[in-house]
Amino acid sequence: MEPRSDCPINAAVEVLGDRWSLLVLRDVIFSDRRYFRGLLTASPEGIASNILADRLVRLVEAGLLTRGTAARGQRAQYSLTEAGIQTLPILAALGNWSLTWRPATNDLHARQQLLRDEGPAYIEALMDDLRTRHLNPHRA
Repeated sequence: MEPRSDCPINAAVEVLGDRWSLLVLRDVIFSDRRYFRGLLTASPEGIASNILADRLVRLVEAGLLTRGTAARGQRAQYSLTEAGIQTLPILAALGNWSLTWRPATNDLHARQQLLRDEGPAYIEALMDDLRTRHLNPHRA
C-alpha cells in the first residue's frame, strides 16, 4: 500500500493508527498470545473475530507479524518480525503518556509503571527476549 504522503508519521499511522492494531501487538508482545483464539478470547477490549482476522492480515502484510503455516486442523501461530519487535518502544511511550494523562486499572498500570521505572535498558532486554522467542524459536 502506498502512503498518502511522504511524511514518516503518516506512513506509521497508516499501519498502526487504527483502533485495534497496536492492541493486537500489545497482546502478542506482553501476553505472548500468538494464536487467533487466544487473541480473541483474552482481549480485555472485546475485539470481534472479523476485526481480529482483518488486523492480523494487515499486520502480516505490513511486515510486523508472520503467520506460521498450519496443517488442516491445526492452529496457525503468529510471530513478531523485527519490525514488530521495534514497536515495543512505541507502546512504552504511549503507555508512559497515558500514565500521566489517562486513568488505568491497577494491574495494567503496574506493568506500565515497571516499563517506565526500569527505562530503556529494560525495554531493550524485553526486545532481546522477544527476538529469541519469535525470530529464533528453536533457541527459546
